[in-house]
Amino acid sequence: MHRARRRFGQNFLVDRSVVASLVAAIDAHAGDRMVEIGPGLGALTEPLLARLEVLHVVEIDRDLAAALAARFPPDRLKIFQHDALAFDFCALGPDLRVVGNLPYNISSPLLFHLAAMAACLRDCHFMLQREVVDRIVAAPGGKEYGRLSVMLQYRFRAQRLLRVAPGAFRPAPKVESAFMRLVPHRPMPFQAVDESIFAEVVARSFGQRRKTLRNALRGLIDAPDLAALGVDPGLRAETLPVEAFVRMADHVAAARGRAAAAAQV
Repeated sequence: MHRARRRFGQNFLVDRSVVASLVAAIDAHAGDRMVEIGPGLGALTEPLLARLEVLHVVEIDRDLAAALAARFPPDRLKIFQHDALAFDFCALGPDLRVVGNLPYNISSPLLFHLAAMAACLRDCHFMLQREVVDRIVAAPGGKEYGRLSVMLQYRFRAQRLLRVAPGAFRPAPKVESAFMRLVPHRPMPFQAVDESIFAEVVARSFGQRRKTLRNALRGLIDAPDLAALGVDPGLRAETLPVEAFVRMADHVAAARGRAAAAAQV
């Protein structure tokens, strides 16, 4: 029996009723192009493969990858022994469906990694720490709403599907989990001119949550410009919808463009 490795954040899903609920929510069909992140002991892998012609999996643990290779035929299960944080998911093709019981210790950077590849994704279904899911789906104005909310809601429509108790896993985590769906926006409702500047503005805005936008964005956007953009400089970042961050980022991009053009004269 494989022993869970803490360095990989392994908590294996063992509750069959929960597995059945997840498989039903994913709703895989034979022609789908799907990849599972962190298949582990194969709790999701086996029922998904029963519905699919081919399933790709990304597993960093070589022992688990070898065990999966011994259980399933190579023409049906395509195994990539790789770190998901460095894996090029778009190399698997367009209209990709991504599923997984994500290691909680790398969930946020992995979600950002996948967000950068949203153009080749159809949808994502993930088991995550419940607190992380609460933050992703949070609306403006609540304490859960923050950088993760804005960055992922910019790219995806996010939906919490069900909560999962610690007892559904071995070893049992110390936190409750939740299963969620992410569907890329097509078309994007609010498209930033420069997404690196958008990310910078969001990070600065939430860098010190107790600061007002006037102070958090000092040196980036001044108070009169915030007001002209329809943003009260006395508010805090957690009160703003995604579109407001896009407006602020586009303002910064335009100002930097003007400055760069003036410097060349």
